[in-house]
Amino acid sequence: MPIIVNLDVMMAKRKMSLNELSEKVDITLSNLSILKTGKAKAVRFSTLESLCEALDCQPADLLEYRPGEEKKS
Repeated sequence: MPIIVNLDVMMAKRKMSLNELSEKVDITLSNLSILKTGKAKAVRFSTLESLCEALDCQPADLLEYRPGEEKKS
């Protein structure tokens, strides 16, 4: 899939753990992990907004479009 999720990059930049982010945005660890690994099929705007607020970033910092990228199995 040509949409790449850079959640792990932003978490590293902010020195934030998955547990800490999960508490801040009120999303389960399993759902956050699915998003972080790029296995999510969709993201709600409200979730994206919460992530951006917690990580002090823009949506483009979390999502990237790379044409020609294939989904990793």
